[in-house]
Amino acid sequence: MSRSTTFASPLFLGFDAMEKTLERLAKANDGYPPYNIERIAADACGVERLRITIAVAGFSEEELEVTVEENQLIIRGRQIDVPDRDYLYRGIAARQFQRVFVLADGMQVGGAGLRNGLLSVDLIRPEPERMVRKINISVSE
Repeated sequence: MSRSTTFASPLFLGFDAMEKTLERLAKANDGYPPYNIERIAADACGVERLRITIAVAGFSEEELEVTVEENQLIIRGRQIDVPDRDYLYRGIAARQFQRVFVLADGMQVGGAGLRNGLLSVDLIRPEPERMVRKINISVSE
């Protein structure tokens, strides 16, 4: 039995990697921690920016990691459980997370900051370069 997808169309040549990325993302994100994505108005140079803000209350700077691998922004949090604490009640668990965001070609990470339990990651989307390339036609007899 073969499965047919939108990307199987002959009009989508070379998009098979995108299909795999979409499948991976559908499985990866479980809703924790919550996040916002906001568009920040373009500056004087016309560069549009985006900001991802993630609620990471209880995580210190050392317990958070922001990396870019190929075209993916990966944000990880690893809290260290202190074994010598004697809890009478524990409602806040030391929890790990990984959030993955797929970046479009040309997207750049401008920086990251942690303030009041919120991790903000700024993304820059420069105006894409318009490129027209003429293809020569060879004539064979």
